[in-house]
Amino acid sequence: MYSGNERSALVGKAGEDFVAQYLKSKGYIIIKRNWRDSRYGELDIVAENNECIAFVEVKTRQSNALVSGVEAVDIAKQQRTKNAANSFMRRLRTKLPPRIDVAEVTIVDETDGVFQFRLNYIENAF
Repeated sequence: MYSGNERSALVGKAGEDFVAQYLKSKGYIIIKRNWRDSRYGELDIVAENNECIAFVEVKTRQSNALVSGVEAVDIAKQQRTKNAANSFMRRLRTKLPPRIDVAEVTIVDETDGVFQFRLNYIENAF
């Protein structure tokens, strides 16, 4: 049995793994996962394709959650993500334009620790 924090971490990682696989299936290369900026926080997934560098904020929720994944990306989170993305871009030195996406992952079923997800992927979310 997992504690609340352990389960939350397990669900979050499973949701991020799901989104990373989705991005790969769309032709993206995953550059970094869980990249941390000491000042602004974490970028869940940084991926690139021929068109852009996508900074993806992943929010995984139960289907009956009080706050949806999209709603959880409030103004403060948006600003921290923008700042962290800018910090990453300064280090990357690429000519590809940045884009910030939100991946809302909803658990639709869980059997023996295996999750089934539904994805609402929003490009240029903010």
